[in-house]
Amino acid sequence: MSATNAINIQKLARLIGTPACPAIIDVRPEAAELLPASTRRSAENVGEWAGTLGVRKAVVACDHGQERSAGVAALLRSEGMDAETLEGGFAAWRGAGLPVIDAAKLPPRDQAGRTVWVTRARPKVDRIACPWLIRRFVDPAAVFLFVAPAEVAGVADRFGATPFDVDGVYWSHRGETCSFDTMVEEFGLASIGALARLATIVRGADTARPEIAPQAPGLLAASLGLSRMYSDDLEQLEAGMLLYDAFYRWCRDAVEETHDWVSHQPRHDRQPVSA
Repeated sequence: MSATNAINIQKLARLIGTPACPAIIDVRPEAAELLPASTRRSAENVGEWAGTLGVRKAVVACDHGQERSAGVAALLRSEGMDAETLEGGFAAWRGAGLPVIDAAKLPPRDQAGRTVWVTRARPKVDRIACPWLIRRFVDPAAVFLFVAPAEVAGVADRFGATPFDVDGVYWSHRGETCSFDTMVEEFGLASIGALARLATIVRGADTARPEIAPQAPGLLAASLGLSRMYSDDLEQLEAGMLLYDAFYRWCRDAVEETHDWVSHQPRHDRQPVSA
């Protein structure tokens, strides 16, 4: 039986990667590995940050889902937030073989605790796909800077931003793969079947190889259409988040579905994690 005000690991795993995912607060004192989409916070200083989260729902995780996370969740509820603990904590998550983020792979954070990334302006495929991946699976508060190609390196140095999808940097194309492939692999997310499937589609659209996935031409067409609709790169990114949300849910839940006259209801979180 689940504890009161607790969420089990399978349900949380289904929420991660979707817009419905609650804020995941990791209150373990030390952690070399992190839950996907989580933010590190100190349990002892909860009074200082509880009112700054700006979210309505949260899941609090500690090592084993006991008093540390229970106390923080209770304090967050006293602030009017819908807060749950992760049943079994990080140990249960790790024990189930669910994906974790190597903390050493994360770039430095700014004073507000956010990772900051910089890339070339006028994004098309990879430079929308990568921010989507980061915000949904790595750092929901991540900041993205779009600048002229010649300014990427200088902005990265001056503002402590991490460059991506440009030549000669870590987070970029490798051989025949694209920057999205690199991030999925390096962040330890390749075991998520839906992301692996999405990565093939992104690769086909981004590297002019539409033959590797039937959906790649559609993604490319939608991406080019968005780039014509928006002159502001950040507005285009926000619109692109919905596009990749839709492709991800297709990859996760709807690959076997074909067009028919039946009105299908959203599956939400009823499918197994491996779907």
